[in-house]
Amino acid sequence: MTGGVNPGLPAEVKVKAISSRTRGLKQGLFIFLLTFLVVPILVIITVATNSEPFAVVIASILLGVGGLLRMAYAMLFESSATGVGKTEANSVESFLFERRSNRRDLPPAQNPPVPSYASPAAGSWKDTKELEPTSVTEGTTRLLESEKFDQ
Repeated sequence: MTGGVNPGLPAEVKVKAISSRTRGLKQGLFIFLLTFLVVPILVIITVATNSEPFAVVIASILLGVGGLLRMAYAMLFESSATGVGKTEANSVESFLFERRSNRRDLPPAQNPPVPSYASPAAGSWKDTKELEPTSVTEGTTRLLESEKFDQ
C-alpha cells in the first residue's frame, strides 16, 4: 500500500543537500564574524570596569584565528561532494521514528478477549470424573480381572 507512510503527507520533495566543505566554510565565517560582535562588547566591559584587557585579547585571538582556521580546515580536508539527497518524507519518517524510539513509556494497553469473561455455554460443563486422567495400568488390570471371571 503506502509502505507505512502517511498518505496525507506532501509528495516527496528533494531537500537541498549541503556538502561538508560548504558547511565548514559557513561555520568558520560565522565564528570569524562573531569576533566583530563579541570583542567590542568585551572592550566596553573592560573600560567600564577599568580592568586589564586580557579578555579582549583572548576573545579576538580565539574567535578571529579560530574562524580562519575552521575555514582553512574545511577547504583542505573536507569533501565537497554532497551526500545523497534526503527527501522530505524520509526526514519526516526518521524524525517520527527517533521520537518514538526515544520514549520510555509503557506499551499501549491490550484488552483481553471477550470469551474469557463470558460464562461457558450450556452443555459444555465437565464432570469431575472426566477431568481426572485415567491410568493405563488400571484399565489393563480391569481387563485382566474380567478375563479371570469369564473363565
